[in-house]
Amino acid sequence: MSLSTAFVRPALCCLLALALPLQAQVSAQGAAPLPAPAAPAAVRLPALGESAAEDFTVGTERRLGDQIMGEIRRDPDYLDDPVLLEYLQSLWQPLVEAARARGDIDVDVSGQFAWEAFLVRDRSVNAFALPGGFVGVHLGMIAMTASRDELASVLAHELSHVTQRHIARSIASQQRQSLLGMAGLILALLAAGRSGNPDVAQAALVGGQAALIQGQLNFSRDMEREADRIGFAVLDQAGYQPGGMAAMFEKLDNANRLNDNGAFPYLRSHPLTLERQSEARMRLQGLPPHATKTVSPLLHALMAARARVLVDTSVTALRRQQDLPALRPGHGAAERLAGLYSSALASSLLRDHAMAEQRNREARALLAETPGADAAVARSLWLLDAEGRLAAGDLDGAAKVLADARQRWPDAAQARPPLLMQAQAALQTRPPAREERLRQSTEALQTWVAEHPRDAYAWLLLGNTAEALGLRLRALRAQAESRLLVGDLRGAMDRLRSGRQLARSGVSGQDFIEASIIDARLREMENQRRQLAAEQRGGRGGDKEPPADRDDAPPRLQQPLFGS
Repeated sequence: MSLSTAFVRPALCCLLALALPLQAQVSAQGAAPLPAPAAPAAVRLPALGESAAEDFTVGTERRLGDQIMGEIRRDPDYLDDPVLLEYLQSLWQPLVEAARARGDIDVDVSGQFAWEAFLVRDRSVNAFALPGGFVGVHLGMIAMTASRDELASVLAHELSHVTQRHIARSIASQQRQSLLGMAGLILALLAAGRSGNPDVAQAALVGGQAALIQGQLNFSRDMEREADRIGFAVLDQAGYQPGGMAAMFEKLDNANRLNDNGAFPYLRSHPLTLERQSEARMRLQGLPPHATKTVSPLLHALMAARARVLVDTSVTALRRQQDLPALRPGHGAAERLAGLYSSALASSLLRDHAMAEQRNREARALLAETPGADAAVARSLWLLDAEGRLAAGDLDGAAKVLADARQRWPDAAQARPPLLMQAQAALQTRPPAREERLRQSTEALQTWVAEHPRDAYAWLLLGNTAEALGLRLRALRAQAESRLLVGDLRGAMDRLRSGRQLARSGVSGQDFIEASIIDARLREMENQRRQLAAEQRGGRGGDKEPPADRDDAPPRLQQPLFGS
């Protein structure tokens, strides 16, 4: 049986596709007939706040999400761009806090879910929720939105899928599959959707499960309406313009009329029925008048421009961005500023550093003449300047720009983008300034990862700076944490074992506290390995465990995400 890419592509959008009607299921042997449709009461969705399903606990959902995210972080299309990710987080966190204030996030879910938004380098207009509180956003989605409120409305909708535990409701009936089996199925579906190749899609869906998965890929309209309704309320409470959701619906609807070639996969899994669009407009009309924070549109224009550059870094695409029509007279200030930003960033990636510096100067001059610009816009241009100097090898210049930024915006001095830029500069610095810069960066990164322990890139940089300073135990522990976050449990344990062996060797100058942490983390990872091995054997844990001294590799998910 051949499957079209239009059938598989919706799997990229929101993994609520993972299990809906039991009527769609087929027995493993494919011989049993489909059961008769159940009465409406049998398929009633749980009320808001009702527990998802006892068989699919919060902890189980989080472990499934962690398994999937470990594969995602290893994929080349997973994008950890500190500047763009910081902007996405600035929109995401107020929504999470608003959901907590509303009571949509209960105590159990609040502490165990990740509540993490991440970026995917893909030009298609798409966003999707994963188990365990992870939400992915394609660069194409950021690039096509005209305001932060439109982008926030998409995040609020996906967040509501998570807070209402739609994923748990959907796949609770699939508990006969092991946890890793479900993760492998999700990754296979995502990879098949990205491939655009019907043969790959067919290979991902073999085994007599086609009818089952086809039923699972159809979204529950009740869940979509619920996510719309709750997402609208969360968007409003978080301080965004609630009209952003209606505006986004209209934009997607217009795009759908003009373009049906698969470039808007968000529409496949979130069909814009007239009912959904009408309800969004009615909610807006029924909203009582109240003051919302007015925010300059310039920052979003810059971040959308950055997304358009980073989505395709081929030489041809970068040259197009380097010479945008928006640079010519006649365009508005926001469009011209975004064009200069795009040109500067593209020039830096093309290693045309003189052009990058010139465009950045022009952008700052234009910003000085533009009324209503806030400090965040100016800071973005300063960070772009530091980024360009770092790419050009002007380490002293980059350090000066970052120091200037710390003086201008002291509240943002410890933010992630300058922190990572400083570490990159320190690693490239030559003596005599090298050791002091490395030491400052190592301590700053240590403080950062203590507060953000799931930051794989910060752990990686900490491992590099600590290694350069000769802090072997700290370096090995940081490298282990970085490997664990990208799903390489065996690599993480190998590094911790090396650290334990080094600590026991009695080498002078080793840190006793770091050695104790390494011992504790190694025990935790050994327990995790045994649990994963038990799940791989087909249970939800099972009674049997492998011997403690076994050194077999942890189970790998069978299909890499976003693979070609």
